Amino acid sequence: MNLNATLIAQLIVFLGLCWFTLKFVWPPIAKALDERADKIAEGLAAAERGKSDFEQAEKKVAELLTEGRNQVSEMVANAEKRAAQIVEDAKIQAASEAARITAQAKTDAEQEINRAREALREQVAFLAVKGAESILRCEVNEKQHAQMLGALKQEL
Repeated sequence: MNLNATLIAQLIVFLGLCWFTLKFVWPPIAKALDERADKIAEGLAAAERGKSDFEQAEKKVAELLTEGRNQVSEMVANAEKRAAQIVEDAKIQAASEAARITAQAKTDAEQEINRAREALREQVAFLAVKGAESILRCEVNEKQHAQMLGALKQEL
């Protein structure tokens, strides 16, 4: 065998193998590599979208928390104002009730005083009539009149 024929045969086989590889083997491998690259790119893009979505969600959560805190502090302030208003209303009502009770007590005391005065007047009138009756029954005598008036003074 000749060395040149061997080299040419090997060159033909090598070129045939290259052509076969480029025609039938390389396209599926390239296609698989491209699909894999596309999947990786899609995965990276999805990761980026997820990251940006996560950041937006974190911002939204922070905003909602801030808004919630503001609403809670506003509710607490309103509750404190309402409690203060209720306390003030209760104080005003208690003061008016105390004034009413005091006025009623004064009225009752004045009525009791008037009743006592009336009872005292009736007793004084009764004693005066009794004294006059005693004086008129007895004879007119200065000593007896003085004694009776003294006894009357004692009774009053």
